Amino acid sequence: MTKHWVAPRFGGSEVLELVDTEVAAPGSGEVTIAVRAAGMNPADTKHTRQGDPADLPIPVGYEVAGVLTAVGPDTTIASGGGAVGDEVLAFRVAGGWASELTVPAADVFAKPAALGFPEAANLLLAGTTAADMLRVTRAAGRDTVLVHGASGAVGVSLLQQLRLLGARVIGTTSERGADVVGRFGGEWVAYGDGLEARVRSIAPSGIDVALDCVGTDEAVDVSLAVVADRDRIVTIAAPARAAEAGFAAVGGAQPESKAFRDSVRQRLIDLAAAGALEVPVARTFPLAEAKAAAELLESGHPGGKLALLP
Repeated sequence: MTKHWVAPRFGGSEVLELVDTEVAAPGSGEVTIAVRAAGMNPADTKHTRQGDPADLPIPVGYEVAGVLTAVGPDTTIASGGGAVGDEVLAFRVAGGWASELTVPAADVFAKPAALGFPEAANLLLAGTTAADMLRVTRAAGRDTVLVHGASGAVGVSLLQQLRLLGARVIGTTSERGADVVGRFGGEWVAYGDGLEARVRSIAPSGIDVALDCVGTDEAVDVSLAVVADRDRIVTIAAPARAAEAGFAAVGGAQPESKAFRDSVRQRLIDLAAAGALEVPVARTFPLAEAKAAAELLESGHPGGKLALLP
């Protein structure tokens, strides 16, 4: 038996329940992971808020890190090999807020020794989302890039991936997040009234690319005002505005985005192993306290990544 969190009805953190379930033995192409840390992302409880009633109860959690406890016949994990006792991370999975789960081996990778379990469990959803935004906008080293919400999980990954490209990055956040933006290579600018003027002042030669991680009207309006080419604006949080104004909105459920995000997982793991991609974890919670952790996540001010520890 294993403990795992589910949404038995539609809603946010308030509907979550911790239940017991049997862990299926892995078949061919599958492995079983004893979870050492489950990553937490806003998407975890967003996807439980609505959908097909036939999908209830909905298992929660897209990424984990842990230890292999069983390997199906004729099975190799995505990074090669895979034996009982190996430390691994997995994304994208269903029901990661659990003490143990069986998942497709194609979504499982060797965990770099340099990464702790909480960090490994929070690397790939934010990292692949950031990489997808760079793909869509064709961001390159010559560009000056505006990142809205730069101190959040996706924003921090964007800062680091853009730094590797050699781009100049201006990141919006509150004063509380200014040090985070600077730490990861960005130039901080405060959001709020007058943002467009502050951006133009700090980048008088112009902004080439805008990456929106927050979805506010301010972020969209400023992006449209300072970026000449709408093909170089993307949002992960304002799809309606994107459709209305003619710029891109990306999400992990889109077939092209899903395929791309899956394709870059190993590259991001390699960057993290080399110390070029850091995952700041603000706080960990016991698995049994997932509801409290989810409430903090939903507040919009978790202060960094959160992880559940079975």
